[in-house]
Amino acid sequence: MDSRPVASISVVVPTYNRAALLPATLDAILAQTLRPQEVIVVDDGSTDDTASVLARYGRRLRVLRVTNGGDLKARNAGLAEAAGDLVAFCDSDDLWKPGFLAAMLRIWQAEPALRVAFSDFTIIRDGVWEEGRKFADAPPGFWDGLRSLGASMSVFDQPIVERLLDFQPFFPSCMVADRRFLLEAGGWDASVGRRVGCDFATILRVAEHAPFGVVQQPLVGIRKHAGNHSADVQAMNLGDAWILEHVLGQRPSLQPHAAALRASVAARRMQALDTAFARRDFQAVREIAALLPAAAQPPRLRLKARVAHLPPLLREASGALLLSLGSLAAARRRLRR
Repeated sequence: MDSRPVASISVVVPTYNRAALLPATLDAILAQTLRPQEVIVVDDGSTDDTASVLARYGRRLRVLRVTNGGDLKARNAGLAEAAGDLVAFCDSDDLWKPGFLAAMLRIWQAEPALRVAFSDFTIIRDGVWEEGRKFADAPPGFWDGLRSLGASMSVFDQPIVERLLDFQPFFPSCMVADRRFLLEAGGWDASVGRRVGCDFATILRVAEHAPFGVVQQPLVGIRKHAGNHSADVQAMNLGDAWILEHVLGQRPSLQPHAAALRASVAARRMQALDTAFARRDFQAVREIAALLPAAAQPPRLRLKARVAHLPPLLREASGALLLSLGSLAAARRRLRR
């Protein structure tokens, strides 16, 4: 793809039944220091007061109404209608700081060949922006190889697929993409459906390409509320494992990374099994163990899988004993440090 001057940014906001959260999101978008060419809100079949909320904004928004199909399909509907050189995405429960779009445009001006770029973000709880930044949680070496563009802007000049298997700091509301590139790449990967963690498939898709931009400023706030699913570690691990298997089967370009992807699938399922056992969800333990080849399971997991198949009374007693022994061993390890 040839690099070219960037002149305009479209914004796409998918929303479903978030009438209470949507106004703050839209107000933050419309208050950007760099005015977007258009703001496209894709109403994904909302049944609450979303229509009346959107009507209050009049011509400042372009509203598309589609049959409910989930975030990924809604983003693709907006992407198909966007006219800007770049497309920014913002979920309807997240917030942009006023300089988000301006910062994203600057990184394209510094490196016009960019395919995609992400900013850092922080968490918002009960209306309060927390101090922590997601990028700061990266494991050692994650940011190695970045080429600096100055002023908190950098790029990866090589694909970063395998880095994302251990740490995934790139969220949809922090993403800006070259519109033509994203369309040619297939847009948001809706083949994964509405599975927990479904955005992961698309992040892996864009991570196959370079240059990949990083704006190391927390310019986005991810609002935590009752509708978030990311707190369920077991569901996230199982969802991510399924997605990794799925994309490996669908994308020949990922074959060079096949061993790393399969290892990550196994690790995520083992973590999910541990979580299910701690919850005494023995049915889930049995189901997860069936997805893991016995030879690949460490002894502690094989033991947990056996306990999950015991008769109920013996299973409960054995499970409690095993968890107690695990807690005692963990305490001893902490004392040795």
